[in-house]
Amino acid sequence: MLYLVIGTVLLVALLVVGQSFVQANTAALAKSLKIYGGIFLVLLAAIFAFTGRIGFAVPLFGLGLSVLGLAGLGGGYKPNKASGQRSRVRTAMIEMELDHDTGTMTGTILAGGFHGRGLDDLNEQDLHAFWQETAQDEQSRKLVEAYLDRRLAGWREHFQSDGTERQGSAAGAGPMTDEEAYQILGLSPDAGDAEIRAAHRRLMMRVHPDQGGSSFLAAKINEAKDTLLRGH
Repeated sequence: MLYLVIGTVLLVALLVVGQSFVQANTAALAKSLKIYGGIFLVLLAAIFAFTGRIGFAVPLFGLGLSVLGLAGLGGGYKPNKASGQRSRVRTAMIEMELDHDTGTMTGTILAGGFHGRGLDDLNEQDLHAFWQETAQDEQSRKLVEAYLDRRLAGWREHFQSDGTERQGSAAGAGPMTDEEAYQILGLSPDAGDAEIRAAHRRLMMRVHPDQGGSSFLAAKINEAKDTLLRGH
């Protein structure tokens, strides 16, 4: 009787899978096989349990749940992708924020004639004037140029057509601190190595020079990762 029940369940499962094979694409078929296979194992475990064969029921039940988890059911593990994270890079003249989800850059001016204003609020003429002011600080200029690359196509030809030469840049700010590194990667101080590496990969996809991003921001993100991993 037991084997008759098992055979019936198996036959029904094979018929359903056969129908799915005809109608589904490869990816859908693979998922269906996992789902039906997991259900079959759970049902088989239940049959063994009702007939007193607990030694067979327990491992079959666990295997069935595992298969269903791999198919995306039953609470299978899914990596938690954080959303809404923002990175902050601060220099002497500007603080820039990068949205991890959209790649959108915004900036707040910290010094100069436009102090306190946001870059998004400046028109092209004002941006040109502020870009000229950043000649006194190389890092601030590079941040502004990264912003301009995203907002104004062809700005370099227009802004540099007046022959303005860059003046001497300010001295470096010294080694990056852990606090700065966490802000750049958009992480909290309790982030582990895996979170640091994941944030680094995610940000590099947004700002890597090969993808039309900023070499300055890419260098900052690399430095932030190295600083935190070295500390860990």
